[in-house]
Amino acid sequence: MPEKKAAAFRSALNPKTPLLVSCRSKDGRDNALAVVYACDCSYDPPMIMVGIVPSRHSYSIVKETGVFVANLVTESMRDAFFYLGSHSGRDEDKLAKLGVPIADGSVVDAPVLLDSPVSIECEVTGSVVTGSHEMFIGKIVHVRADAALVDAEGKIDFSRIEFLRL
Repeated sequence: MPEKKAAAFRSALNPKTPLLVSCRSKDGRDNALAVVYACDCSYDPPMIMVGIVPSRHSYSIVKETGVFVANLVTESMRDAFFYLGSHSGRDEDKLAKLGVPIADGSVVDAPVLLDSPVSIECEVTGSVVTGSHEMFIGKIVHVRADAALVDAEGKIDFSRIEFLRL
């Protein structure tokens, strides 16, 4: 049996697939931020949670508009993920600067990142302050996925996505 030793609390937090959460302010400015605290939280109705630190620019946008898009991130999106996570939309139009292709959401008034293999449009139904983050609970209202990933029943084959690994 391997030897065990005490570890830092924070190192025990192992977030799963990173996301880029995109949003649009009431005045029409698009933004996106890197999120690593996210999870499914209900299958009926389908809902997810995304954690955003209150000091982040996107926090106030999601809080005010009540919508967001959770965009899954592939390895090919690595540079965009780290840039969007380390620069503020208060200071620049990050998506335009990077040339990230976007489209309007099908249901929510927020941008969808077209390089993402799966984009999940959500309406905020509530939130929970957990300490450093506020977890926004988003009811899934539309899912857009690359056609090659979707089978005849509409199910997404996640095994075909090369997710970004942190």
